[in-house]
Amino acid sequence: MSQAGIPHITPMITVDRDDAINLLLASIGMEELGLSHIINAEAEKLQYVLGILPTKPPFQPTVSDLMTVNGSIRGVLKEVRKKEDVLLNKLDLLAEEVDDNTCGCC
Repeated sequence: MSQAGIPHITPMITVDRDDAINLLLASIGMEELGLSHIINAEAEKLQYVLGILPTKPPFQPTVSDLMTVNGSIRGVLKEVRKKEDVLLNKLDLLAEEVDDNTCGCC
């Protein structure tokens, strides 16, 4: 079997400092959006178990069910909190970089 021939490709990608900052801010925003969807899904899970969401037939949770769901939600929110800390650190480092390189002469 022969190898596929890949032509020599040298794309010219130029990203200046402002573009990099904007891309980093956008990545933080997209990750925050993803976390908000996870939190919403956990809220819907709790609403389902508590009977707030209409279901057919109605769900009748036991105490064990409630404890299991509570543990699950706590675990997910704990991980979301860790990710929030990482994103906050990323944002803080980005803000420091912007402040350090702002001279006021430009």
